[in-house]
Amino acid sequence: MQRVECFGYPVSIFFIVVNEFCERFSYYGMRAVLVLYFKYFLRWDDDLATSIYHAFVALCYLTPILGAIVADSWLGKFKTIIYLSIVYTIGQVVMAVSAIHDITDANKDGIPDSITVHVSLAMVGLILIALGTGGIKPCVSAFGGDQFEEHQTQQRSTFFSVFYLCINAGSLLSTLITPILRGQDCGIHSQQKCYPLAFGVPAALMVVSLIVFIAGSGMYVKAAPKGNIMLDVCKCIGFAIKNRFRHRSSKYPKREHWMDWAHEKYDKLLIAQIKMVLKVLFLYIPLPMFWTLFDQKGSRWTLQATTMDGTFGTLILQPDQMQTVNPILILTLVPIMDRIVYPLIRKCGFNFTPLKRMTVGMFLAAMAFVSAALVQIQIDKTLPVFPTSSQSQLKVVNMGDAQLMVTIPPNMPTLIEPLQASKDYMTFDSPNIEVTLDTTPVISKAFTLTNGLRQTLIIPSDPGAMYLTEDLTSKPEQGNNGIRFVNGMNAKLNVSGFAFIEPLATSRYVLVSQGSHKFTITNGVQSCEFSSWFGFGGSYTFLIPSSITWTEHCGGSVVQLEDIKPNSVHMALQIPQYFLITAGEVVFSVTGLEFSYSQAPSNMKAVLQAGWLFTVAMGNFTVLIVAELAKLPKQWAEYVLFASLLAVVCIIFSIMAYFYTYINPVEIEAQFKKKDDLEPEGKDNKTFEMKPHDLKEKQDA
Repeated sequence: MQRVECFGYPVSIFFIVVNEFCERFSYYGMRAVLVLYFKYFLRWDDDLATSIYHAFVALCYLTPILGAIVADSWLGKFKTIIYLSIVYTIGQVVMAVSAIHDITDANKDGIPDSITVHVSLAMVGLILIALGTGGIKPCVSAFGGDQFEEHQTQQRSTFFSVFYLCINAGSLLSTLITPILRGQDCGIHSQQKCYPLAFGVPAALMVVSLIVFIAGSGMYVKAAPKGNIMLDVCKCIGFAIKNRFRHRSSKYPKREHWMDWAHEKYDKLLIAQIKMVLKVLFLYIPLPMFWTLFDQKGSRWTLQATTMDGTFGTLILQPDQMQTVNPILILTLVPIMDRIVYPLIRKCGFNFTPLKRMTVGMFLAAMAFVSAALVQIQIDKTLPVFPTSSQSQLKVVNMGDAQLMVTIPPNMPTLIEPLQASKDYMTFDSPNIEVTLDTTPVISKAFTLTNGLRQTLIIPSDPGAMYLTEDLTSKPEQGNNGIRFVNGMNAKLNVSGFAFIEPLATSRYVLVSQGSHKFTITNGVQSCEFSSWFGFGGSYTFLIPSSITWTEHCGGSVVQLEDIKPNSVHMALQIPQYFLITAGEVVFSVTGLEFSYSQAPSNMKAVLQAGWLFTVAMGNFTVLIVAELAKLPKQWAEYVLFASLLAVVCIIFSIMAYFYTYINPVEIEAQFKKKDDLEPEGKDNKTFEMKPHDLKEKQDA
């Protein structure tokens, strides 16, 4: 086939690069809002949302092994990418459909009643996405490399750099845009965030990705499948184990390495190459713990951000948008480490080997979780203390125009100013209370509180008509604010069309977003306006007195009480933990891939790549297990637990790295082939011993 080139590059790679950008936008855009979709749409708790999120990510890193086998042994890279991209696209569309519901399918809070249908669709969609994104992961970059000829080494290197840039650009843009789409009002229900749009746009980008890739079909170099080395490796290892077990009798002489038991069937060079791979895979055993911490930036850290203040001047940052700090820092830190930090370390005479870098990366990730724990402690200090299941809490509001002394044993008498509330909630272990008002005559009335709830005792202008109303017992979700209105008038009021309040009654809570909001109060004849500014996650009660001034602005008459303080810990405090985890990623992940490549035989790079991806999957499964089994009462304690586990693993890995001897696979293979050529046939099957070599360590990632 005639290759079409532009500026020395095959035209076909432009289709592949655009395809990769759209696919990464689709994947990271969907993943950015996924944990919030689980929590706020499907109504799962934090632990279940975290577990399913990491199970999905783990599956995305297990399926590349399947994709590589299918591509190399059966369909070839081109057909594998096409077929699995179709599966991928269907999965994204199913995810978007799973988030669609209308007002007939929702309760008063906008939550779907037929939740089983939505959960089932979401699980089907996620499985299809995992099969698609994981299956094409090992194929796309390799397929791009196939488009170059042997003499185009420089162009191929540039392609992989651009390819990596597209991955990070797609990640950065999608994690900025999809949270904004999620925050829109779909018009389906005023209380529900727009998850169909947040999932729909990534689905559309996946359609574009597929179309672009197919459009370049006539220009691609399509290498035929040549068999999968991973299957050969697995068969050889399996035979060695089976043969060793079959000849476990002491009459058979021992062999230097257990893989030598495969000599009866497999080539000595293949066995020697597998030994090199197993030596590196042994070092991989502790690595999943790094990924256990790293991938929580999309789950636990995003949930942490929902309890923080995202106001950056005029910019309001959504909790899931904080994830954009990671790709921004990657694009910044990779060149800094390569061009400045590593060369400076070399000039200082320190032998900063790849395994030492990876150890430092683990340590930085552990420190990131220590930082997250410190932030969580600050957040916990600002959170209200809600009643336990055996307690109840009460606040008293005086709607009258005179001071009022209120006594509720065993508490001391409390003086409450007009149109004000008692300073704090009072906690009661017994639900039965007696309220005494120091009026003329004295008024006493018994009430039964509800355990596990916060309630407010509203005392209107006629104290004898006092009544209880329920308060919020958790911070409003997604950074919204809960507001309600107490009508102190003898007439029915309407507040901005969403709160209809009977005379001397209290409205239910309504959720409003962060920022300034204007309200209009009307009794059907007269009206007035007032405005208020809200932060993130607060709860407020607005008192409308009987003596309201019906002028254009009635803000001076309406009194705002704070039931739950808004989020006061700023999201900027998460930046240090993102910096530490990203710095850890740069010196751990980038270096680990380079180390694996340099230590792998020429025909088994893919085997170690599969092993590397497997450590990512195992790390995410570890999060799933810990989230479900640990059940620590405090989130900061869980962060400390993860940091401690990684610190221990870091020590173990450093010891393993100390005893590791770096090898040159090319040199070993060359010597082994030469030895095979010189040995006459029939010589005993003595294994080749890989002696240490005085190799100059490659320093640049």
